[in-house]
Amino acid sequence: MKRVSIVMLAALLAVVLGPLCAASARNGTVKSQDGIPLSYTVQGKDTPAIVFVHCWSCDKSYWKDQLPYFEKKYTVVALDLAGHGDSGLGRADWTVESFAADVVAVVDALKLKKVILVGHSMGGPVSLEAARMMPGRVIGVIGVDTFQDFGETYSEEQQKQWLDAFQADFSKVTDGFVRSMFAAGADTAIVDRIAADMASGPPEVGIGAMKNMLRYDPAPAVREIKVPIRGINADKWPTNVEGNKKLAASFSVKLMPGRGHFVQIEDPATFNKLLDETIAEIVKGK
Repeated sequence: MKRVSIVMLAALLAVVLGPLCAASARNGTVKSQDGIPLSYTVQGKDTPAIVFVHCWSCDKSYWKDQLPYFEKKYTVVALDLAGHGDSGLGRADWTVESFAADVVAVVDALKLKKVILVGHSMGGPVSLEAARMMPGRVIGVIGVDTFQDFGETYSEEQQKQWLDAFQADFSKVTDGFVRSMFAAGADTAIVDRIAADMASGPPEVGIGAMKNMLRYDPAPAVREIKVPIRGINADKWPTNVEGNKKLAASFSVKLMPGRGHFVQIEDPATFNKLLDETIAEIVKGK
């Protein structure tokens, strides 16, 4: 009888304390350097702080499988870059550098002293630029299905073709573009959800950000920041490890075979394990 009571008490505590644990997440808003409200969430309390930076036309919800996992060890932060999610619109030019300043604004508001930036896709270049803006505070940058080739460039004609397509029909082209980034056999529910979500974003933000991403050269930032740069990539596209090492000697990558662009959503268990290992390597100075 006593054992049954203990089991029942444990079950009751799980019901009561579960919502309280979830409520440990704190939501906030801070103004960007150009006055746009930026939405963020923060949870956990230990150092370093892991700051998650989302992809083009996405938002902080794309890290929902990472925040509860990593808050057990670290302070974890996810933000909506300007023009995305719950953050405001109205920016004159949607540049990589302006998005990086959004990250800095949130880090400053939370008074974070020791930070690892984790950036998915566009969030990778944004994290590089944010690291340039915060020397001494960022101890590592981890790209998620990005940093395939720091030396890759696009011709003016290639840029024009891409932008013309998005300008002609942003929603339709974005839907097709997103679907092409998944591997064969991907979960159709995930594919449909992400494609529909990203295709519904504000065209002026999406096109403006795409224009600046296509023109962005990561090499100056990679050379300047003196912290480890790592990657966790799908194997759908090759990663030029040797080429990347010429710019960043610390660069290394962990691969997720058979996955597409959204590795943290497609296989969160494997991704979290690899990210956990990568963070530990950076913290230990490996």
